[in-house]
Amino acid sequence: MNEIKLYKSPWKAIRLLLLCLPFVVLGVLDLSYHNFESDWVSWCCICFFGLGIPFGIFNLFDKRPQIIINETGIFDRSAYKDFINWDIIDHAYWNTSYKQAFVCLIIKDEFKHLIEGNEKLRKLSKAMGYEEINIDLGPVSNIDHEKLTGLIVNLASAKPSDRGLLINKTLHRSPDQKQI
Repeated sequence: MNEIKLYKSPWKAIRLLLLCLPFVVLGVLDLSYHNFESDWVSWCCICFFGLGIPFGIFNLFDKRPQIIINETGIFDRSAYKDFINWDIIDHAYWNTSYKQAFVCLIIKDEFKHLIEGNEKLRKLSKAMGYEEINIDLGPVSNIDHEKLTGLIVNLASAKPSDRGLLINKTLHRSPDQKQI
């Protein structure tokens, strides 16, 4: 079975590390300047920005795919436990919030009861212009969210026998065509 696998961007992890390290170093230097006496600003700086370092290291070395698209459905590792089957997806659209792209999946009415989660959060999500199921494209590197949304719409509306061909065609595009 062919799959499209989208991975986390290592550059975003490096950027997180580069943004956190100077604040941690400045906090340690400030503490050493005061002979490691209690300076709450330095400790807050070290503790807060120090949390970004293990997250950045983990994301840098995490080689698991973030999003998997195959003939069965779409899987987003950060948000869901299982594949979202193509048969329950009615439509999809993309939305951005503060330069963060999301693919919003509209679920068919007969399958909405299968969606788990807090009802208030789902209503808030709807009020903000999103859906009950949203795929975050922020961690993924160099993705064209418009083309990915088009692919999801095509796969959701295609016959099950044609989905493998669509994925194959997407995987084997010519080098001059931009990938998703």
